[in-house]
Amino acid sequence: MTHPFLDLAPLTPARFAAIERQVGALLDTRQDVVIMQGEALLPLEGCIRSGARPGSTALNVITGPYGQTFGNWLRDCGVTVVDLAVPFHSAVTAEQVREALAARPEIDFVSLVHAEAATGNTNPVAEIGEVVRAHGALFMLDAVASVGAEPLLPDAWGVDLCVIGAQKGMGGPAGVSAVAVSGRAWQRFAENPQAPRRSYLSLLDWKERWIDSGRKALPHAPAQLEMLALQACLERIESEGPASVMDRHARAASATRAGALALGGGLAPYVHEARDAAPVATTLRTPAGVDASELVAKALAADPTLPLIAGGGALAKEMIRINHYGPDATQGVVHSSLAALGAALGGTGATVDLEAARSAVSAAWQNA
Repeated sequence: MTHPFLDLAPLTPARFAAIERQVGALLDTRQDVVIMQGEALLPLEGCIRSGARPGSTALNVITGPYGQTFGNWLRDCGVTVVDLAVPFHSAVTAEQVREALAARPEIDFVSLVHAEAATGNTNPVAEIGEVVRAHGALFMLDAVASVGAEPLLPDAWGVDLCVIGAQKGMGGPAGVSAVAVSGRAWQRFAENPQAPRRSYLSLLDWKERWIDSGRKALPHAPAQLEMLALQACLERIESEGPASVMDRHARAASATRAGALALGGGLAPYVHEARDAAPVATTLRTPAGVDASELVAKALAADPTLPLIAGGGALAKEMIRINHYGPDATQGVVHSSLAALGAALGGTGATVDLEAARSAVSAAWQNA
């Protein structure tokens, strides 16, 4: 008995390499692209353990929970970590990064998250990249949430390690990820005696066994279904046009923010300034006395397909996240999400205006 997910022809090295080229085209990069066979935490940890040299100093920018994770990995590598933490309701600025680097000239590695889906903010990578490049440090960017949802130009921005995942703005699978690696990043890896080798975390293994050998033989069996799904989502983006995909995300973010403000009931954007808000997800603060987790549960009871989730950890009681990314970056999803939240909020006794929210969403979508 055959099945469309089973009994597939082997994924050839040529097809694997072709998918790498499609990723490179999406990123508009001439750097080496390595597609790794796991969720994006795999290349993120691989980049840090390959590029962080024991005894060195790194600047770790924290605008959300992933920045905190990077700091832990860096310390585990024997690196002195300078944390630049900003409130989660804002973005870091290039000037803050410049001041941090000037205060510690020995910094040779900088880690940053482009868009923090967990907190709903996005950082000005182009300006920050210019500062990091002038300082001479290696620049690692977590672009897992931002890719597909907003401009991402690792070469133009001076990013040495640009890690992406397909499961958010790209609308693809979660089980495969990629990293674009600059020439000087490869050199740093090769010079680092602690860089992983003969390991699933090893980027050097991919370079030596795959890239340097002419991409003729894969280092290990690829995750075939995930690779085919990655290629499918890349082709869908190519068909719609990357600019159109990013425009949908920008409109969804603008419309969600406007609709939430018009809805009332005490909901407010968690990210204070619209310019700092990520196109991939909008976070909202619940009014005092209203538990975000309970509110989301009530909204999802009416429609469990909506992209609603409460904040993680300590934010679970006060933050709601509307994940308008990938196929959910549509006006209809924004309308439905706010309508469900409004109905749930109205059930708590709060005064909400569903029609005002709908009108604000429509107007913002048209004018974004």
